[in-house]
Amino acid sequence: MSAAVVLEESSRAFYRDALGRLDREGVEYLVGGAYAFARYTGIERHTKDFDIFIRRGDFDRACDVLARGGYESELTFSHWLGKSFHGDDFVDLIFSAGNGVASVDELWFKFAVSARVLDMDVRLIPAEEMIWSKGLIMERERFDGNDVAHVIRAVGPQLDWRRLIDRYAQHWRALYAHCILFGFIYPSKRTNVPRWVMDEFARRITQESLEGDTHDNVCYGTIISRQQYLKDVEDWGYRDARLKPLGKMTHEEIAHWTAGIAQDGAKG
Repeated sequence: MSAAVVLEESSRAFYRDALGRLDREGVEYLVGGAYAFARYTGIERHTKDFDIFIRRGDFDRACDVLARGGYESELTFSHWLGKSFHGDDFVDLIFSAGNGVASVDELWFKFAVSARVLDMDVRLIPAEEMIWSKGLIMERERFDGNDVAHVIRAVGPQLDWRRLIDRYAQHWRALYAHCILFGFIYPSKRTNVPRWVMDEFARRITQESLEGDTHDNVCYGTIISRQQYLKDVEDWGYRDARLKPLGKMTHEEIAHWTAGIAQDGAKG
């Protein structure tokens, strides 16, 4: 994949060595980020990050394998991300999304796509899981809706829409919003979102409208932005949708993730 040609040789060697070590030790991973996005959309872009997705249960083992190669690793955020370093280069070891949604499970591996990256045979994250994770990133400084639209434009007719809807689960309104925007962005490609998908969402909206307001004073804004809805949960009494048992995060994980805003902005 030609996105790799802009990499410095030292970075390329590090990534290849890290992946090779994981392969030899049988630690399963999937390549995401710019490489998977280029495969699905044809849009190539270089970033310093090299994203691989692993099961949470494989994190410690992956770090041990990489440590034997001389690479230092850290669990940057306990609920979703670690890193392995070689000088200024690093590999992101991702096992969830920053909001606690889109955890890597067996379906990521079952539906992975084979590809060549850095002249190596690898598996990429599925397009559906890419949409699932990216579709819930709506920060002030980062909105991944354009990526979602580009993936649907490129592979919409081939997507497993039932699996994608099921992935979003109670967050399905966010996916519906992306589907509506897609028809606005690409009117000549509206059928890339099947009619039955739009009909199902419309029925859900009608039913919810008939039912009226819920009695649960919860804010789902924190799912799509860790920064823009802090006022709601800190001062206005809304329940944070990321927090267990409604979400998957603890108070401590949310506090650590919120503190990270000051260091790395609103990414993730």
